[in-house]
Amino acid sequence: MYSALGGSSLSNNSSVRLKRIEAKDCKRFTKKRIPIIDWLPKYSISKCLHDILAGFTVGLTEVPQGIAYATVAGLPPEYGLYSGFMGCFMYTVFGSCKDINIGPTAIMALMSQAYIAKMGPDVAVLLTFLSGCIIFILGLLHLGFVVEFFSYPVVAGFTCAAALQIAFSQLKSLLGISGKANEFLESIITVIEHIKETKKWDVILGVICIIILMVMRELKRLSNTNESSSRIRKYFGKCMWFLSLARNALIVIITTVIAYYLEEEGRNPFTLIGEIGSGLPNFEPPPFSSTVNGTHYNFGEIIKEFGGGVAFVPLVAILETVAIAKAFSKGKTLDATQEMIALGICNIMGSFVRSMPVTGSFTRTAVNNSSGVKTQLGGIITAAMVLLALAFLTKTFTYIPKTTLAAVVITSMFYLFEFEAFILLWRSKKLDLIPFGVTLIASLFLGLEYGIILGIVLHLIYVLYPVARPKMDIINVKIPQGDVLVVIPNTNMQFPVAEFFKEKIISEANIAQCTVVIDGSKITYIDSTVAKNIDSLISDMQLRDQDIILWNFKSEIMDICIGVNKKMQPYFRSGTIEEVVDDPTMQCVQTDKNYSIQ
Repeated sequence: MYSALGGSSLSNNSSVRLKRIEAKDCKRFTKKRIPIIDWLPKYSISKCLHDILAGFTVGLTEVPQGIAYATVAGLPPEYGLYSGFMGCFMYTVFGSCKDINIGPTAIMALMSQAYIAKMGPDVAVLLTFLSGCIIFILGLLHLGFVVEFFSYPVVAGFTCAAALQIAFSQLKSLLGISGKANEFLESIITVIEHIKETKKWDVILGVICIIILMVMRELKRLSNTNESSSRIRKYFGKCMWFLSLARNALIVIITTVIAYYLEEEGRNPFTLIGEIGSGLPNFEPPPFSSTVNGTHYNFGEIIKEFGGGVAFVPLVAILETVAIAKAFSKGKTLDATQEMIALGICNIMGSFVRSMPVTGSFTRTAVNNSSGVKTQLGGIITAAMVLLALAFLTKTFTYIPKTTLAAVVITSMFYLFEFEAFILLWRSKKLDLIPFGVTLIASLFLGLEYGIILGIVLHLIYVLYPVARPKMDIINVKIPQGDVLVVIPNTNMQFPVAEFFKEKIISEANIAQCTVVIDGSKITYIDSTVAKNIDSLISDMQLRDQDIILWNFKSEIMDICIGVNKKMQPYFRSGTIEEVVDDPTMQCVQTDKNYSIQ
């Protein structure tokens, strides 16, 4: 009876302990997937003040950038603002990196541009929804490793091509001319054909804005102070720092005021962006069809038009966000799966408020970091500023000169273009300039999706070539028994090398009565294709009346080969070359498995 009670007590204790462990695991998992649960209870007034300052500063950058990137995508300007708040809200709850700002970016705008030009603004919203679903599913399935196939030369080539294409697409706005500029060549042709329509004052204002923006960006260097600096110098440094971070907003505000004043005087020489849809967007499901100029596109037709873009837009979005998160993780472990889940939710929910595809912005993330943000709550302040702009400032945005937005975009693209990639690749590995150049040129002239595909395929060929053509040491040895050709593969062998390995040995073993010895001491892995080709090689050597010996192979490799053909077992030997060549019936290695030779 005592033992029965004791057993029952132990069983109950084990059950309670198991439930506690399960509860802890559940709590840990919930905190991991909803990070706000972890950091919000530790929030303080001090952190709040830092987050307000950072969020406000990022907002000053996001509002003008959002409007500018909407024009890059060929969308009405308000779509840039629609894209600027939901991502911030969602990332605050689900994001794991305090610095990241989710919103519209130049590359996402460019990748959406061609579809919008053909099928209208609705497809941008649908693309956002589909991209969000794909990113979210990839995150749940832990498939983030897919972006690891995007090597540095391919990413650099793609980024440079995108920067060039976006900058050239803004030339027409900088010059004040009309025409299409959806592609790189089309942008150049439009400028050449309409160059005589250039508006002098648009050019002057645009060039002045570019110069001022570049100068203001360099003001950050004047903000560097140390503890020994005087109070006045520290104050001056902070002013320079703020002017540098808020340069886009300041230049837009100043030129808008000038344009408004001239418009009221009836002598405005600038081309303005015109009416912007006012008010907040409706919260509604994304459209699954679109009608443009009397042409109706159903869901199937839209997907057909998207083609590979529906896969590449989310992949590029993941690549941008994960790369930024790694850059600002500061030695902390990055949960790429959580970043993908958060980004997927940002896009899915953004599609309900007419957002175009969004991802992490390196520019705004850098501003957030340098502004001293402490938690993801800074995104709430940024989102609030975008909502305030939508609610109260859209009439004012009507007077923004197009050339000013073009200057903002062109300046951003100048710093996005990776000039250092050329020098880095030249100094480190010149061969990598080929995938870089192919990606760059193909992205410019064929399209970004084709550029990425060609770059990845070309670089994978570089990776696979050494696998398909591995180095092998081939030594001719003379022993009393005769000539011996010793073949020493220096690496593991998989199916791409199978035929090459066989043909190489047959071509080298051209000495009559030469015994071929394959030294497998360095091989730790082969697949069935290689094993089958070794079996075929044995048959070919028998037809040539030449002996072949498989020397010093590991037992697991022998098991694979004997699994292909049991008759291969006698060919495996160990010992010295003289011993194994002297008596082919001796020194036969026994594997872990028992095989009967038929």
